[in-house]
Amino acid sequence: MQSSRKASYQETLVSPVLQPVKTETATKKWETNEEKEMADSKESTSSQEPLSPAARLFHAPQFNCTILTAIGCKTSINPGVIKMGLEQTLMKHPRFSKKLIFSAKLTLTICATLFKTSNIDLCVDISSSFNVKLKVIDDNKCGSKSKWESTKVNVEDHVTVPNLDPNMDSPDQFVEDYVSNLSTIPLDLSKPLWEMHILNVKTSDAEAIAVFRIHHSLGDGASLISLLLACTRKTSDPDALPSIPAQQRAGSHFSGGFQGLFFAMWTALRMIWNTLVDLGLFVATMLFLEDTKTPLKGASGVELKPKRFVHRTVSLDDIKLVKNAMNMTINDAIMGVTQAGLSRYLNRKYGDQSEIEDGENGKKNNIPKSIRLRASVLVNLRPTPGIQTLADLMVDESNNPKWGWGNRIGYIILPLTVGLQDDPLEHLRRAKAMIDRKKLSLEATFSFHSAILLIKLFGAKASAAIARRVISNTTLAFSNVVGPLEEISFYGHPVAYIAPSVYGSPHALTIHFQSYSKKMTIVLAVDPDEIPDPHKLCDDLEKSLEIIKDSVEKREHDAS
Repeated sequence: MQSSRKASYQETLVSPVLQPVKTETATKKWETNEEKEMADSKESTSSQEPLSPAARLFHAPQFNCTILTAIGCKTSINPGVIKMGLEQTLMKHPRFSKKLIFSAKLTLTICATLFKTSNIDLCVDISSSFNVKLKVIDDNKCGSKSKWESTKVNVEDHVTVPNLDPNMDSPDQFVEDYVSNLSTIPLDLSKPLWEMHILNVKTSDAEAIAVFRIHHSLGDGASLISLLLACTRKTSDPDALPSIPAQQRAGSHFSGGFQGLFFAMWTALRMIWNTLVDLGLFVATMLFLEDTKTPLKGASGVELKPKRFVHRTVSLDDIKLVKNAMNMTINDAIMGVTQAGLSRYLNRKYGDQSEIEDGENGKKNNIPKSIRLRASVLVNLRPTPGIQTLADLMVDESNNPKWGWGNRIGYIILPLTVGLQDDPLEHLRRAKAMIDRKKLSLEATFSFHSAILLIKLFGAKASAAIARRVISNTTLAFSNVVGPLEEISFYGHPVAYIAPSVYGSPHALTIHFQSYSKKMTIVLAVDPDEIPDPHKLCDDLEKSLEIIKDSVEKREHDAS
């Protein structure tokens, strides 16, 4: 009876989703044997390929970043089903079936940076213990010392299923500690740079958790979310792919005639001016312009320290209510909520114990004036904004490698206004004004192309040092990724939440917003030495949304 029930489970939940990721070569028809032999020969010589400039940047010792995503499920997770699904989807993707080959010199440099030693013998011992493959590639053959190399992938090497006590005390704390501890363990460089941990333990918001760890050199958030969607189906229709929100770039809507021409010229002049100002501030940040030291600002070397990951799920409908009432975008609304939440948190930190309650209720502002606090905001630069299907990304990769799979992100430096406001909606107005101004600037495009140019001219190490200096002079990193519109199932397991984050960047605080169905998950990655109470910061962000929503509803009620 037990085997029959298991077969039924796999037939009803897994079979529809286990469809291989199709690539161009998988469906290509060869008219002659000669054509096929030539293609096979070309494929064998291309089993090694150089890293893209962005991938090289993310492997530089000063900027070695890894994406960590927790997926909460509404049922316990069947490891066998997950492994079968990975074999038929994720492992067929070229980036997830290739390992990284470093030169010995570069590997030892990374080792010395991670473990803070200059002892080469010690680095060799450490590298061996982590299965780091020291291999020098012929530069004349492949063009550079770091390569992707095709390899046979064994799913058992990438999926970890620890034996857990289902009756453990504080399961939420256990999961938080387990996930945070992953930031202290380097990925195994002897195999493709991804792994999954399956934690069959019930927490306050999930029956089980799957934790993905993927090196940032494999792709950016938009790429990896598209890959996640390829591994899921609608819960309501196991044969259907998730619906992807349609987004359009803000276009120009100029009327004809002299008035339209004048407006177009004025907009172009504003864009030129804003871009010049932003580039000047970007260079100044690289050279000397640093944010004020606050309880949120990380110390030197923060990128090498362990991170703690916490999340909080709020109502996406509440955010949409605020967005519609204030005539703004989701990005504007969540940035306003972020400013309000950071203000509440800093107000408590700067206040005396006797003033904390007054400060929280907005009666006293304890935050020093003239604080410079800025966020490094990630911007997706693909021509099609938002999330694309994996098939679309792979087609773009084939037709135009510049805008397909991979890292196609630029940075903008966004000043934040912190301080308690008499009108909570002022946080929204200021956030919208700054974001609207940034939309009339080419700062993100400049940061992306300048990074690529610097890598080509001076190498990844020098470019990473410059990027690190710019980013470390800001206070936090911020990102918002759009997710599926309806509830989805991950290889037959209904998903409760998606919580992506990243570690390895020179910030003590990284904030990610991830939408999913009717929920918005706020994910914090923090340096616990600088921010020892991240759950309190989550409380402040959630409370700020509540206060802003109440203010919007009161305003609407008074207006009616």
